[in-house]
Amino acid sequence: MLNLTILIAGGSGMIGTRLTQLFRAGGHKVRILSRHPGEADEYAWDPAAGTIDDKAVAGADIVINLAGAGIADRRWTPARKQRIIDSRVQSAQLLLDTFQRLNHTPKAYLSAAGVGYYGNAGEDWVNEYDAPADSSFLVECCLAWEKAAEKIGAAGIRTVIFRTGIVLDKSGGALREIIKPLRFGLGAYFGDGQAWYSWIALEDICRMFQWAAETPDIEGVYNAVAPHPARNFDLVKATASAMKQAAIFAPVPAFALRLLFGEMADAILFSTRVSAEKVIQAGFHFQYPVLDAALAHILQKIPKQNTL
Repeated sequence: MLNLTILIAGGSGMIGTRLTQLFRAGGHKVRILSRHPGEADEYAWDPAAGTIDDKAVAGADIVINLAGAGIADRRWTPARKQRIIDSRVQSAQLLLDTFQRLNHTPKAYLSAAGVGYYGNAGEDWVNEYDAPADSSFLVECCLAWEKAAEKIGAAGIRTVIFRTGIVLDKSGGALREIIKPLRFGLGAYFGDGQAWYSWIALEDICRMFQWAAETPDIEGVYNAVAPHPARNFDLVKATASAMKQAAIFAPVPAFALRLLFGEMADAILFSTRVSAEKVIQAGFHFQYPVLDAALAHILQKIPKQNTL
């Protein structure tokens, strides 16, 4: 499927930047929705104000929504929690309103979502058909996020929702935070280190969006996680190994995380062991299904620090 026009909301982030490169390499045209457009292919929008440059949407074949305030960017005050939800719901609603106002039906709408949908599931494997394990804020946020995307599907547009795990790349996200103390020989893990972290390499999450855009029969909810989740301690240890970095491993106690981050510590301490079986059965092939190989690829340019 060549020469598609792809519109990406939230296209300036870690996923959006790499996704743009992949689409353009595949012969597609990419437009970016931005609150502060500066390039020729960037268009203005403000979901909170309900404004958008119609030229971005007109003629777009595939619309990808990655927009949303950062889950772990700052402490979860009531106002911040509302902002996190609103930024996701309002962006989807603005896009739907614009589709309808312009009488434009894209071939597909692809939405990011989160494995936070499942809540603190402990040791249990969870899949797309499982209900959330609790009613925590992460669950509340993800339910609202998906409900907003489902409204677009109800309007007759092929909709794909990716419940995304921890995206691994050295340029940002959780992996960058793990690397920081490791450079000084300290491997910091959280609580007892046994929480399951469902992860995915940046390259694979971007390839997954590309696959969904180019495969017309893909629809519905899919877990965007690698097939082999890792415990928190094992992720930190594997990162040190991939860096060839000697380290002392030490826990950051759960109570300390609660004191420091408050409720936001849920994002670090919750255990979510998520199955990738549905997306595999649908035909997606992971390039980096195993943690060690993924980290070796991602961290191959990280220099060793001889600190111990």
